[in-house]
Amino acid sequence: MIWKAIASAAAALALATPALAQDKPAAAAKVSLTRLDCGTVRVNRLNAFSDTQAYPGQSRDLTVGCYLIRHGDQLMLWDLGLPSALKGAAFTATGDMSASVNRTLVEQLAELGITPGDIDVVGISHFHFDHIAQLPDFPGAKLYIGKHDWDLLTQNPPPAFVNPTPFTHWISGGGKVEPVARDQDIFGDGSVVMLDMPGHTPGHHSLLVKLAGMGPVLLTGDQAHFQENYDSDGVPTFNTNRADTLASFDRFKALAKNLKATVIIQHEPRDVGKLPAFPKAAE
Repeated sequence: MIWKAIASAAAALALATPALAQDKPAAAAKVSLTRLDCGTVRVNRLNAFSDTQAYPGQSRDLTVGCYLIRHGDQLMLWDLGLPSALKGAAFTATGDMSASVNRTLVEQLAELGITPGDIDVVGISHFHFDHIAQLPDFPGAKLYIGKHDWDLLTQNPPPAFVNPTPFTHWISGGGKVEPVARDQDIFGDGSVVMLDMPGHTPGHHSLLVKLAGMGPVLLTGDQAHFQENYDSDGVPTFNTNRADTLASFDRFKALAKNLKATVIIQHEPRDVGKLPAFPKAAE
């Protein structure tokens, strides 16, 4: 009799609270990844990218990739490219490098029907000029950046090799910022994760994006700048810590192997074709 009473009570509860009885786990947010063209850097002295002088007398053009990540109804930008003021700039053969931009981030996003105010999150791999310059165009976005990089940007005065100007809005408290000490799961479901990869700068991060169709994608930031540099675990002369760089290479490559991830070296022109051509997105 007691079991019948329990069963009857359970049935009555289910009828009285159908939402509780029929709840299902929420569907995973749809994630997509779109490459945006943030310019080109012409490197006249490629040997600067090797502290073992692996590239004497060589030069090379490096692409500057920025990325739009859609996570459900939220929008994120990863890296913010070269200055808009370099639009149409001519390359030069003097100095270590020169740079030029064809289209700004705002212009490319407009083609997708996206305004700067639609961007919820901006993630920065590190504080170098070719990854941060168009950040001020997105003052409403929450900023994620490596804590050790943020510490240098907010130091008073900052070191000579750091330019905090693009971060002024966030440094002054006008925008939300979350310094990332180690790894950071941006949306809380493991689909977009900033990965702690120090060495290039103290707070340098790479990005993992998990796509339902394409599978895991690893965006290097500046863990490597081109394929030969990646293959040889090359350390540029301007990296802040050689040992950290090599340890980060070990971790990055192990993740790529274990996840069977597509690796995209953000400055490597040969990797541009690994993602669909703009305006299409990888899903």
